Amino acid sequence: MTEPTFATLVSRWYEENARDLPWREPGIGAWAILVSEVMLQQTPVVRVLPAWHAWLTRWPDPAALAADTPAEAIRMWGRLGYPRRAVRLRDCAVAIVERHGGEVPDKLDQLLALPGVGTYTARAVAAFAYGQRHPVVDTNVRRVVSRAIVGEPDAGPATRPADLVACEELLPIEPAAAALASAAFMELGAVVCTARSPRCPVCPVEPVCAWRASGQETPAGPTRRPQRYAGTDRQVRGLLLGVLREATGPVPHQRLDQVWADDVQRARALAGLVTDGLVEPVGEAAFRLAGDGPATPIPLP
Repeated sequence: MTEPTFATLVSRWYEENARDLPWREPGIGAWAILVSEVMLQQTPVVRVLPAWHAWLTRWPDPAALAADTPAEAIRMWGRLGYPRRAVRLRDCAVAIVERHGGEVPDKLDQLLALPGVGTYTARAVAAFAYGQRHPVVDTNVRRVVSRAIVGEPDAGPATRPADLVACEELLPIEPAAAALASAAFMELGAVVCTARSPRCPVCPVEPVCAWRASGQETPAGPTRRPQRYAGTDRQVRGLLLGVLREATGPVPHQRLDQVWADDVQRARALAGLVTDGLVEPVGEAAFRLAGDGPATPIPLP
């Protein structure tokens, strides 16, 4: 009898142990999956869940979001972090309406051409929404492949083209099985083959794991040093956005001056928000969220 493949072992485990997440429900739709993938970037599932539900309740399809303003997308994003994602998601919705009649495209090249959709997100939507065979490679998947296949305890800080090739070689030929395996690899890295405390005794591929066979130890520290937040421009940007999100109109410069005592850092953070398209000046002495006015309807082609 032929031994089960690596993908088969992980997929069987996934079918019995996968977390019950709403964007994994059958028939959930490509838009809901796209929103989840954008929100989950550098953000824990526990924080994404309420934001995802609220977002889809308000904007259940791309046309609904495209018809609203960038400012409302930024407001709705709240404190989820990295708020440029909100603007990109709204730009993406506009492009979907203008180019694809309001339906998330199912072709990889069309997904890659959408604003704010990169290599990972495009492949994730193609695989998880449309059941296609594409390597879906994030940090968790790279760690699983590095350990179980290559025998190295860590995959390094950045995704390389070789990572896509290595992952694709592990996928079953049949598209639906490949899409399942892609989700399974990701889940295994997220909940079992974790960076600092891997749960090797319950791992479905522990008997064939090259890293376990090598006897190497888990790295003592993270590959990437955690980013400091307190006192950084990121913190100041968040405080400024917090004031602007709560406002119902332009906010005078004097009000924003109260957010942070360091004039130079505050000005730099505010200028960065303007450059990133999150905030816009109103006259010479006030600011508001970008596009904080009546939305311009975008007709379906």
